[in-house]
Amino acid sequence: MTDTPSATPNNSRRPDRRRRPAPTQQKARPVNPVLERLFEFYPKLFGAQFLPLKLGVFQDLLARHPEEFKKDELKFAMGQHARSTRYLESVAAGHPRHDLDGNPVEPVSPEHVHHAILEIFRRRQLRSKEDLKPQLAQRLVEAIAASGLTPEGYAERVRVQDEATNALLDDAISEVRLIAARHEALARTFTASGKTVEEFADMYGMKPADVSRALEAIKAPAA
Repeated sequence: MTDTPSATPNNSRRPDRRRRPAPTQQKARPVNPVLERLFEFYPKLFGAQFLPLKLGVFQDLLARHPEEFKKDELKFAMGQHARSTRYLESVAAGHPRHDLDGNPVEPVSPEHVHHAILEIFRRRQLRSKEDLKPQLAQRLVEAIAASGLTPEGYAERVRVQDEATNALLDDAISEVRLIAARHEALARTFTASGKTVEEFADMYGMKPADVSRALEAIKAPAA
């Protein structure tokens, strides 16, 4: 006896039109209520733009708002704030530290700037398939130049136990020294030329502003 094809359609080949569940969206992390209160009190420090806070600001907050904040809750909230990428970016940018009234009171130390830069790029690298080391190296070169320290002095203050991190530092220091050597050569050539900045720049196809910056960079360490 031969089998006859069934008149019933093969449902296994029919496309599944059942409603599929919508992809779940990651819920936004709730804001710490203590940080919300700090924003209400100090919008210039905890608002749209974060600013580096003076050392000892935790004690200042407790003294100014003894009834508003519990010590442990404030400590936890301030830790969250200091670890946030937005706050680290303000430190890495080299903005001065501010008191609760929004007044700049002291510079951020070179080592704090350095480690903020490293942490920001570590976080970005985790989210990016692109190699961000060239950008990191440029930021470190700028940080060394802005610190007012010699490359050796800078390295002494920021060097850590991690070999990979120190290798990045050494590469940046090598670039700083190379730039300094170029500036020195340019300064010697400029002095020997007897030209004005504008004439010298025109002679070598440079911008006068670039020549001036190079000359100022040579004077800065002596100053």
